[in-house]
Amino acid sequence: MASSGAAAQVPVSIVCVGMAGSGKTTFMQRINSYLHSKKTPPYVLNLDPAVRSVPFEPNIDIRDSVKYKEVMKQYNLGPNGGILTSLNLFATKIDQVLNILEKRCLPEKAQAEKQAAAQTPKQTPPKHIIIDTPGQIEVFVWSASGSILLSALASSFPTVLAYIVDTPRSTTSTSTFMSNMLYAISIMYKTRLPMILVFNKNDVKSEDEAVEWMRDFEAFQAALRREEEEEAETGGGGSGYMGSLLNSMSLVLEEFYNNLSVVGVSSMTGAGIGDFFEAVEEKRKEFDTEYKPELERRRAERDREQEERREKEVSRMMKDMGVDAKPRKAAGKQKEQPETVSDAEQMSSEDEDAGLVEPDEYEEEDEEAEAGLKARYEDALRDGAMDPKDASFAKYVAAASLQR
Repeated sequence: MASSGAAAQVPVSIVCVGMAGSGKTTFMQRINSYLHSKKTPPYVLNLDPAVRSVPFEPNIDIRDSVKYKEVMKQYNLGPNGGILTSLNLFATKIDQVLNILEKRCLPEKAQAEKQAAAQTPKQTPPKHIIIDTPGQIEVFVWSASGSILLSALASSFPTVLAYIVDTPRSTTSTSTFMSNMLYAISIMYKTRLPMILVFNKNDVKSEDEAVEWMRDFEAFQAALRREEEEEAETGGGGSGYMGSLLNSMSLVLEEFYNNLSVVGVSSMTGAGIGDFFEAVEEKRKEFDTEYKPELERRRAERDREQEERREKEVSRMMKDMGVDAKPRKAAGKQKEQPETVSDAEQMSSEDEDAGLVEPDEYEEEDEEAEAGLKARYEDALRDGAMDPKDASFAKYVAAASLQR
């Protein structure tokens, strides 16, 4: 019974981000190979439009729908602009991408698709969705298209960020290490998603020193003092301001370090990959308990703001078009007021003879017509079929209503 529940579990999406040269693509290839060896092949996405070739076979590839070189040529862009524009173009198809992911990866939809295709359910839906991103990390993380892709993905699947760090390069100096940490914390708070800090290339240099700098403030201070002494001996002229800044930042980031999962891996040898997936499962639970409620709260707040904005647009449009029953009634159906009792009796008898209705019925008819017209406008706004800012249409309807 437990195995069937595990098989029906919603897959977790792993978004690999990191600076250029950190080994993201090689890490992607390694975790893909690891999952295949465990007989649980993942669903793979490649979001790097500029890569020539990848050492894995993606199920969805941005290069199939967007030609990077053609984008650069057509819009007269450089490399970074071409990547950003390619991501923007791909983001316009995010609904199609999510539809494919849900059909292939969500257990109930995958089963329904197989039954509809009259296939025997031999394969279970994947348990992991792994996503490779461009090496220009700022182009993906800080762009509107990157935010759209991540938020859309997190709305359907538990999503975890794997921030890949080049361990040998990060431990060469405290300033390089701190730059990586600041980048990681900015990405985590920008995306508001759980993050795993992956110290890659530990076959070249162990991650122990970097982890010690994170966990022990005094160890980082000692390393910083050593660097300052070395610079003083060699005449490097180290800046005292830089040392003070790094000391302060290490204290500020202490809370960030405590809430961050850290794993050391080697994309070449495969060491630490099992530990990485254990951390992924922990972050899946963290996503469900902490991040998902926050996402749902933000979504509900956004829907409420949209509904309020729609109501204001409808009210403003109705006011601009002058849809009001009272002016029309006053202009076209106002009757003379009787001066005497005999005049009132005579007018009442004339109304009965002419088959006219009472003034109250005019008001009810006008109110019903106005309510029906307003309801049609609200439906049009809700369906996106009419733009409330279309002044020409508003003038046309206003003119038509005054002619009645």
